[in-house]
Amino acid sequence: MLDKLMGGITGAWLLLGGLLAFSGSAVGQAQPQPELLVYCGITMVRPMTEIAHNFEQKENVKITLSQGGSEDLYQSAKKSGLGDLFLPGEPTYRAKHLSEGLLGAVVTVGYNQMALMTRKGNPKQVKGDPKELLRADVTAIIGDAESGSVGQETKRILESLGIYQQVIDKAIYLSSDSRSLNGAMKKGEADVVMNWRATGFFPDNAQAVDVIDLDPAVAKPQALLLNLLTFSKNQELTRRFMNYAAAEEGQAIFRKHGFLDNKTAVQ
Repeated sequence: MLDKLMGGITGAWLLLGGLLAFSGSAVGQAQPQPELLVYCGITMVRPMTEIAHNFEQKENVKITLSQGGSEDLYQSAKKSGLGDLFLPGEPTYRAKHLSEGLLGAVVTVGYNQMALMTRKGNPKQVKGDPKELLRADVTAIIGDAESGSVGQETKRILESLGIYQQVIDKAIYLSSDSRSLNGAMKKGEADVVMNWRATGFFPDNAQAVDVIDLDPAVAKPQALLLNLLTFSKNQELTRRFMNYAAAEEGQAIFRKHGFLDNKTAVQ
């Protein structure tokens, strides 16, 4: 009788152990939370952070933003072979690197536009003309064309006016990205910079700078192209994120942060 009872208890424990082992195995085989890595130019970090947060809630996904100058980001993605999306500050980066085969499908998520920025109140009365950078009575800083989109677009505009080298020679120094340009203005290092317009409306920058608009014929709005990286391991999920960013909810976020949306008519 005792042997039968002990045998029954042993069998129950074995059954329970088997169930626990199966349960542990099932937990071990549960699918991990998917992750997306987005290489994002510094100027667009704020709207993209908000869009990423919203998408994380909708899709139960973790999104990491790697931020920096557009060219630096592309080279980082190329070297590592990791990631899902690349958002540079202007379209020349897609045109420049498309033949390398790393940039796939694309959507437009808004437009960047260059402007001049002065210290709050515009004490030097800088006008909306890039040639103001050459005034003898103003100190100027511009972006470095080798590191980021703000420098690339500054170079394009100033070369079209035939004054790029003159401005380079006069500038105090070249800055790596839009954030550094705004930081220089906050520190009082310059009277004027040429920078992406939207950043002048970010709350922490708006209290320190005034935005001086340039003629769109000179400073043409530049498309923000969200590129699918062809080595992405989560292409279906990545495409859903692209569609979300380009649709109305994502566009409302871009507008809130001072960008032109993807319905902007550009000539």
